[in-house]
Amino acid sequence: MAEPRTPAARPPGSPPLAPGQAALRAEALGARLPPLVVAADRVAATILQGVHGRRRAGQGDAFWQFRPFLQGDAVGRIDWRQSAKSDRLFIRETEWEAAQTIALWSDASRSMEWRFSANRQSKRERADLLTAALAALALRGGERVRLIGGPPRAHAGRAGLASLVETMTAVTKSRALPLPDHSLPRHARAVLIGDFMAPLPEIHAAVAALAAWPVRGHILQVLDPEEETLGQGNRAYAGRVLFEWGSGREGVLVPRVEEARAVYVERLRHHRDGIAAIAAAAGWGFMTHHVDQPPQTALLALWQALAPQ
Repeated sequence: MAEPRTPAARPPGSPPLAPGQAALRAEALGARLPPLVVAADRVAATILQGVHGRRRAGQGDAFWQFRPFLQGDAVGRIDWRQSAKSDRLFIRETEWEAAQTIALWSDASRSMEWRFSANRQSKRERADLLTAALAALALRGGERVRLIGGPPRAHAGRAGLASLVETMTAVTKSRALPLPDHSLPRHARAVLIGDFMAPLPEIHAAVAALAAWPVRGHILQVLDPEEETLGQGNRAYAGRVLFEWGSGREGVLVPRVEEARAVYVERLRHHRDGIAAIAAAAGWGFMTHHVDQPPQTALLALWQALAPQ
């Protein structure tokens, strides 16, 4: 059977497509995009409907707004044409155009494969979705985006999302937390997304090294609520349970989960407090996100945290 053909590009001057043909062409073009790009763009679009842009006054050529002349302003900045229309003097402000670099990292360690049920995303899937959606927001806002641990290439413009996701899926990632290299711009903003189940000294070394570069950033810990408590209510794990993760079906056998639950929950709480302390010492932000929550919740919090102060 012959493979279905994608509609070819139409030459200039061709008659407009019929509605049905236009829909088929749009579907064919959309099918070429990775599902992660489509999902990330959709999540980012819902955030854009409720937040303002990142525009602000500064150096640049694009006009932004007129504002009244204030004491201390240089006389040369007065827009005389606008001022002639009233009895006040006005300054012509341009839009800030110094795009910053936002560096992203999504954890791909084995523990990220945790999935409570088939109808819930794994931590790895949610982390990758949030990474791509945050990249989509930043690219729409005129920022440059690059991946920590990937090629030293910054993506820009809305068209950069597809190439960034392609790079993200191609990069071989390990459990090791990211350390800065000389290709990472100084004063970049970093966002690290993962479960951060690594030992606290490893997390501290990675964050301290990035902060000393210097890079300001945020840590988003992604957890499954059942993983956090070993089940809740009638869904609680009990008895002899084998916890498995990853494609190799490796795991840990716990003889009596109900006896280990209190110790496990306390150690996880202590671990999270340790991560929060590490972030605070570096001047970074820290927050936790559960995979049973809408991704927009964490995305909006991250986007607001990255907003210029």
